[in-house]
Amino acid sequence: MAVERQHVKEQDKIARRSNFEAVESNLTPEQVKLEASRCLHCKNPRCVQGCPVNIKIPEFIDALKQDNLDEAGRIIRETSMLPSVCGRVCPQERQCEGNCILGIKGEPVAIGALERYVGDNTAAAKTEIKPSGKKVAIVGSGCAGITAAADLRKAGHEVVVFEALHKLGGVLRYGIPPFRLPRTILDREITNLKEMGVEFHTNVIVGKSITLKQLKEDGFDAIFICSGAGLPKMMHIPGENLNGVFSANEFLTRVNLMGAGRDENNATPLKVGKKVAVIGGGNVAMDAARTAVRVGFEEVSILYRRTEKELPARLEEIRHAKEEGVQFKFLHAPVEILENEGYVNGMKFEIMELGEPDASGRRRPVGTGKYVIEDVDTVIVALGTGPNPIIQRSAEAEGLEIITDAKGYIEVDPEKRSTNQPFIFAGGDVAPVGASNAINAMGAGKKAAKAINDMLK
Repeated sequence: MAVERQHVKEQDKIARRSNFEAVESNLTPEQVKLEASRCLHCKNPRCVQGCPVNIKIPEFIDALKQDNLDEAGRIIRETSMLPSVCGRVCPQERQCEGNCILGIKGEPVAIGALERYVGDNTAAAKTEIKPSGKKVAIVGSGCAGITAAADLRKAGHEVVVFEALHKLGGVLRYGIPPFRLPRTILDREITNLKEMGVEFHTNVIVGKSITLKQLKEDGFDAIFICSGAGLPKMMHIPGENLNGVFSANEFLTRVNLMGAGRDENNATPLKVGKKVAVIGGGNVAMDAARTAVRVGFEEVSILYRRTEKELPARLEEIRHAKEEGVQFKFLHAPVEILENEGYVNGMKFEIMELGEPDASGRRRPVGTGKYVIEDVDTVIVALGTGPNPIIQRSAEAEGLEIITDAKGYIEVDPEKRSTNQPFIFAGGDVAPVGASNAINAMGAGKKAAKAINDMLK
């Protein structure tokens, strides 16, 4: 008999509305063995081609079949230092699992769940490091920075990571809620890097606290900029400056990083209203909506200008949001935020319909001329982010102009992640190549590390 795909156990959908504990648990050892047995070990493993860091997926699954968990961990960590993270937050359905042969007629191998199990239950092997005498500065401690730091340290270079916030992890900490990525997992991965000898400095804003030119003068042979894209994109409609309007970036940072809304005595309190409208349809919108549920909003709605079919968020995140009581209202385009004494008092939307496909390949939303008013007291805007220009402007003022595109993203060589400055590299959301997600940022970190290492040799 064919073995059915194994599924992780999930926290009760009612209970989890009021806590920030992980929604999903790991597969059991018995489930791991069954799931590993489903792999066909294709001669041409499309799953590996679908992984931005090219993890040897059939090989680590074969190790699980042989009950060799440590070997599975060793294989994964040849290319990925963050298996516990990627197993939780990567869009496997569009990458490794989306390319699995089994998925053509049935369900693909649960590669993400297997990777997470291995990451959670194995430790990184100790690496013998031979000092190279070279120094590399990394700006940002998110996915790209952590990945590059690991590879460059293994090559023997002195690696120093500068983080603008007071805690490490970048978007993994301030953007992704703990019910998706437990902080113990993230802290463990960072501890591994510290034990390798990677040095971290928090509360350092490169471009203000210290400049790229100063880093060069301090003896750094190469600089990797992976500072993310923390500048929120807003709607540019009337009422957007009212009290009660947040960017998703601010809302999630305040709750995830600073504990707002989770403790009434917190130094950065969050006014929790009754009804919140989340504008957008991506994973960040789902994170914001599900977080709003947990901090106590009575009614949480996601409003999106296309239909459910066009939602860019992961299917798993959409399902979890629905289970937790989030309402979805489609074909709604924001027009105006209504006011009462400086605070949000409702929101006006135009009802849309879908027209011809646009540049993204999705059908373009077209206004119908019909409008509705939604009764809300809080608005969270989750329409994406752009790069903060602090570093680029500071560098230009010192005669180190870094070429950017029309939107302010740093232009890089797609393979080397090199910029027009020979010792400066960039990757992740500040210099995107492809979709913006954790595994692509890791891929950028690996490519940058290889190029930096080649240059330093």
